[in-house]
Amino acid sequence: MARKLFAALLLGLSLQVHAGPIEQVERIEPPSWWVGMKSDKLQLMVHGTNIADFTPELHYPGVRIEAVSAVVNRNYLFIDLIIDHSAQAGTLDLVFRHGDQSIRAPYALQAREPGSAERKSFTSSDAILNLMPDRFANGNPANDTVPGYPDKLDRADDDAGRHGGDIQGIADHLDYIAGMGYTMIWPTPLVENNQQKYSYHGYAATDTYKIDPRYGSNEEYKRFVAQARQKGIGIIQDVVLNHIGSSHWWMKDMPMPDWISYDGKFVPTEHARTTVADPYASQEDRKNFTGGWFTENMPDMNQKNPYVATYQTQNAIWWIEYAGLAGLRVDTYSYSDADFLSAWSHRINEEYPNLNFVGEEWSINPVVVSYWQRGKLNANGYHSYLPSLMDFPMNETLRAALTNDDSDLAGFPELYKLLYDDTLYPNPNNLVIFEGNHDEGRLYSLVNEDLGLYKMALAYIATMRGIPQFYYGTEVLMTSGKVRDDGAQRRDFPGGWKGDRVNAFTGQGLTSRQHEAQDFVRKLLNWRKTADVVHHGKLMHFNPDRGTYTYFRYDDKKIVMVVLSKNKSDVKLATQRFHEVLPPNASGTDVISGKTYDLGNALTVPARSALILEIK
Repeated sequence: MARKLFAALLLGLSLQVHAGPIEQVERIEPPSWWVGMKSDKLQLMVHGTNIADFTPELHYPGVRIEAVSAVVNRNYLFIDLIIDHSAQAGTLDLVFRHGDQSIRAPYALQAREPGSAERKSFTSSDAILNLMPDRFANGNPANDTVPGYPDKLDRADDDAGRHGGDIQGIADHLDYIAGMGYTMIWPTPLVENNQQKYSYHGYAATDTYKIDPRYGSNEEYKRFVAQARQKGIGIIQDVVLNHIGSSHWWMKDMPMPDWISYDGKFVPTEHARTTVADPYASQEDRKNFTGGWFTENMPDMNQKNPYVATYQTQNAIWWIEYAGLAGLRVDTYSYSDADFLSAWSHRINEEYPNLNFVGEEWSINPVVVSYWQRGKLNANGYHSYLPSLMDFPMNETLRAALTNDDSDLAGFPELYKLLYDDTLYPNPNNLVIFEGNHDEGRLYSLVNEDLGLYKMALAYIATMRGIPQFYYGTEVLMTSGKVRDDGAQRRDFPGGWKGDRVNAFTGQGLTSRQHEAQDFVRKLLNWRKTADVVHHGKLMHFNPDRGTYTYFRYDDKKIVMVVLSKNKSDVKLATQRFHEVLPPNASGTDVISGKTYDLGNALTVPARSALILEIK
């Protein structure tokens, strides 16, 4: 019964009680809520023709209306509820009265899942897989083209076409994902993007409470999250706070002129991200960074408007609770209003103290990135409650270090010196470190299709401090250009479509080099699953020496030694140099090859290799 009521609300069902002109409650958002939340406040946005002419009322034990606000657009009402902690799950009736007319709208209050507030989230013990649902696997061809959605299937168009991948496609291959060693999946956004074209990427939402039907349904998404959990995999939802799609239903009937930045008029952002904290920046430049639009097709949300701020905060909480999420990834984090971000992240922390969520601050400057991490004492007094950031400085430096010759300012020495910047972060072990994502060129291409350099990059990401994240297709050496080309970087995963000649899920048609890479990733990540010393151990690294870089992860029980060598021939390293952490007369077994190395006096490092040695 509750499911039917919920579906009805999503469709905008309203019931006329007395005769008269039919007035519709087209939407109530959030479409449902829960009893027993930390906060007892809930703000409903009600949308319907002239709904502001009506007075809402309800009679439900433990729930009361605290305030009702009409805004410029009479098609909206904002209703502030207080849900007392004594309130029980059930269906309350919101009744809207105007003269002799009344409209009744049922609203579901649900019971939370046991342990919801203390849910497990992603940590440094996890390995995250970033994938684009449209380009991963097509599990249900019946939803490839949906009436009312003009952006049709066009698999021949890598740049802008939809290819048909969906939630069912990911669910069908959970065994493969788990078998590769991934414990978390971060899909790019799955909510509705009903844009005229170029909608597959998901970052131009047209309904933030609805899964795009070309991916599936809300119920299917919820089942998928539960299926993944049974396989030992959590789901991280991609959230976009900064902007929406130009075809969002709001754009046809905005609640108020300042719902969208610059009063709904297109003004492009200049991407001047340093203006947020720059003591010398002009207010006009600050306003442009956070208020400017990404593109004309991506209107910017104005979170200085308190109704917008509340709406977006409740939307994130709704998805966490409804779907059973293990975390959030927040797109274009710093482009949103800074005060809003502080309040938003604080509210998420209050409701879910253990939940991890990671922000995208696409800067290679650690000063800029570290500004946003929870616990940072910023010079301007700004307090952030964001637990994690994507470590773009490390991503950029790693790729350059592998392809540049070593010198005082480049190569491995540059990567070594980067870790000094960890002094800027309150919690560097909670940064998400990554070899690639949907916005970057493919790793294998950027290291000049050098398998040795490729393995070094992955070994580094898997054993360095932080939370490792990998991009779909990296394990089978998918390629792209070296200059950003979204279509090339987001090609279909081989085997995700019926009739694919190559199938990476089964290994059919892969080259010997692809098999080698896939086996390497599988061994590496499955070993990492139980390598607690890598998850939580200390880190000690040594200044790069003759094209090699050596570091250790260690605790009171175990030691792991990692040696990366870019040399094109074997090189011998004296092991006495590592005496602070390496025991005398030690030996080490490589976790990939199983070969044991004597470390008593010297270590011969094979050419173009990554050694990950468990020390005995």
